[in-house]
Amino acid sequence: MSHSEPDFLGDVRNKPRPIDRVVTPFVKFLQLESAGGLVLMGAAVIALVAANSPLGHAWHEFWTGTVLQIKLGEHVFPSGKHAGHFEWWVNDALMAIFFFVVGLELKREFLTGELRNPRKAALPLIAAVGGMAVPGLIYAAANWGQPTLRGWAIPTATDIAFALGVLALLGNRVPAGLRVFLVTLAIADDLGALLIIAFFYTDAKYLSMPSLGMAFGVMGVMAVLNVMGVRRWWVYGILGLGLWWFVLHAGVHATIAGVMGAMTIPVKTRIDAGEYERKSRELLDSFRGDVEGGHDIVTSPTQRGVISAVERLAESVQTPLHRLEKLLLPISAFVVVPIFALANAGVSLGDSFGAAVRDREAWGIVGGLVLGKTLGIFGFALLAVKLKLCVLPTHVTWRHMLGAAMLGGIGFTMSLFIAQLAFAGPENVQRLEIAKLAVLTGSTISAVLGAGVLLTCKRNVEAGH
Repeated sequence: MSHSEPDFLGDVRNKPRPIDRVVTPFVKFLQLESAGGLVLMGAAVIALVAANSPLGHAWHEFWTGTVLQIKLGEHVFPSGKHAGHFEWWVNDALMAIFFFVVGLELKREFLTGELRNPRKAALPLIAAVGGMAVPGLIYAAANWGQPTLRGWAIPTATDIAFALGVLALLGNRVPAGLRVFLVTLAIADDLGALLIIAFFYTDAKYLSMPSLGMAFGVMGVMAVLNVMGVRRWWVYGILGLGLWWFVLHAGVHATIAGVMGAMTIPVKTRIDAGEYERKSRELLDSFRGDVEGGHDIVTSPTQRGVISAVERLAESVQTPLHRLEKLLLPISAFVVVPIFALANAGVSLGDSFGAAVRDREAWGIVGGLVLGKTLGIFGFALLAVKLKLCVLPTHVTWRHMLGAAMLGGIGFTMSLFIAQLAFAGPENVQRLEIAKLAVLTGSTISAVLGAGVLLTCKRNVEAGH
């Protein structure tokens, strides 16, 4: 959801089909910048309603009691410390796709995007540091000396889909520079969250150095293939499954394999833009000449050959990283993350609300998301500008920055994910439920406050550009 491309086919005169009346409204909705956030919100609401309905027990059992295992002879997967229920498959396997997309975005931003220029990226990077440090400190202060201190990283995350969904709904009250700021901040935030997961939520007693060595070996093979010019996605896909397997058995959370694999995806083209333009013109001239000769595309081998050549040419001028990101981004936004919300956002309010009100853990999470994110992002940005380390983006005011800082408190996906790691195990079931409720509460308050502040900003004619 971090970037979009102009639609150059909007004026193409397609032949109408009966199915278009059914499909077109859905296609237009999915193309909205706010669509990912809206679908995620819908999934979270469904999970909450289901968990608090008469079917609540059945809903919980479906995700945590339904076991799916693969048997090959005497070998069973998953087994041992890997539960194998639906929730495990979502959190440890399906979410690897989400983290793979996050890894692709990080690599793209560092090589060709906002993070390539340290001076240009300074403001969101500094704000991201504050937006992770202050919430963590607030949580730690509320839970110091308690077993719940392990959850200190829960309020440090920002959900990019939710935050951008709220921005998109606000229309031209949001300058383009503010969107870029929030996107860059969220991507830097994701990087911080990945490092936290790798270094603070890896249990040393389960760490297997041989498996970890094999994981880095597979990653090394993928990197060598990149250098050799291998561009086929399925080659990296097969090796990526092996990478996921070894990371899983290494004792590091398996989703980290997604980021590791993403770092090896090629970001170079086979031909440059000039060669693409030259050959495209030559092919289109051949196509035009055949059409003017009265030939039909169904029967003309020349026209079919030109179309096939243009497709291969288009593939050669695109990087595998961009093609994979474009392919997987909608799958991550509209399939993976909503399923994660269905599996993890279903909190029984009756069982958790009373305990959460009196619980340090809950107040630490809510305080971290609502106050910590606002103070950290806004405060560090203000300090950086006052010290002349960077400047505000064009058309962005401090009121805009305050609203964006509040939206940074929408932790949701990554916060829920870290909560699962911090309070794993049957002995922490109530702790996890309280953490989930606090994440949902803090994220909702942050979204409402952030949107409220931005609604008071004047409409900006530059916002949509």
